[in-house]
Amino acid sequence: MIGYYAHHQGAGHLTRMQSIAAAMDESVWGLSSSPAPAGWDSGWTQLARDDDPDAHRLARDCDPTANGALHWVPRGHHGLAQRSAQITAWAAHERPRALVVDVSVEVALLARLCGVPTVVVAMPGQRHDRAHRLAYDTADALLAPWPQGAHDHDWPREWTDKACFVGGISRFDHLAAASTAAPPARDGGGTVLVLWGAGGRTTTEAELDAARAATPSWTWVERAPGVPSTTQLWDDLQRADVVVTHAGQNAVAEVAAARRPAVVVAQPRPFDEQVATARQIDDWGIAVGRDVWPSGEQWPATLELALLRGGDGWKRWSTGHAAEDAAAHLLSVGLAAGDRS
Repeated sequence: MIGYYAHHQGAGHLTRMQSIAAAMDESVWGLSSSPAPAGWDSGWTQLARDDDPDAHRLARDCDPTANGALHWVPRGHHGLAQRSAQITAWAAHERPRALVVDVSVEVALLARLCGVPTVVVAMPGQRHDRAHRLAYDTADALLAPWPQGAHDHDWPREWTDKACFVGGISRFDHLAAASTAAPPARDGGGTVLVLWGAGGRTTTEAELDAARAATPSWTWVERAPGVPSTTQLWDDLQRADVVVTHAGQNAVAEVAAARRPAVVVAQPRPFDEQVATARQIDDWGIAVGRDVWPSGEQWPATLELALLRGGDGWKRWSTGHAAEDAAAHLLSVGLAAGDRS
């Protein structure tokens, strides 16, 4: 059995975990501050929150990063102590072969201190701070849900050597091969599908209204997380002439699986994660990438550029079998049964 820790922020970590678990030939035990997702039929440990409930007390801790060595270890927080005890008890009782960490520096280090090999999911952005270096350095392997060359150009050799670059992991990968999507419109109009993420957004309704007003020949349709259903979302992706999405890894992977023309707009995230993704997609000419939401007058040309670039470039980002590749790689990482004494 392997474990998989999924961060509770947004929906992408849990979705990626489910895709990889479905491709595994062995049991996957989930650990998260979130409850088990619907349909999860394996082991699950719901961890205590380390950011709840006393926000005022947390604010009084002037050093929740332990002098910059870690990201979040607030002193005296009962939830942090509880979740640490839960993880160590799980490691001792369940004796996992390895733990995939998606993502938390502190969970990765705690698992390794328990003797559990770790596979750390590598994220885009500036990850050379002390805490990230510690997690990446001590990991047995790194799992990159993006293609090689996208975000690893400034990595040290020892990270690259132990990394598995699988490309974007989407819950729609199994549908992509049978896609019957219509060719994007070429007459200066069509349907724009806007995908919002569960991790929060800074784009305002006024900015969206300005985009609509500036592109009267386009029909704009919004989709929030969980609305509509998964099947309906795939259908919407297939029908869209251009998809406008945030630059979260999960959303980008789903647009890539659908091979649709896209505008990828970064939302503010730690370590410039989404900015790095939007810029790389734009640099490679896969889609249009922007650091911030374009102004109203910029949208007509932005949509036309997305149509010009088309959707075929997403093949560089998404292979269609990334979850299977990740699962195959995980078989080579971790302890054998005889080593778990």
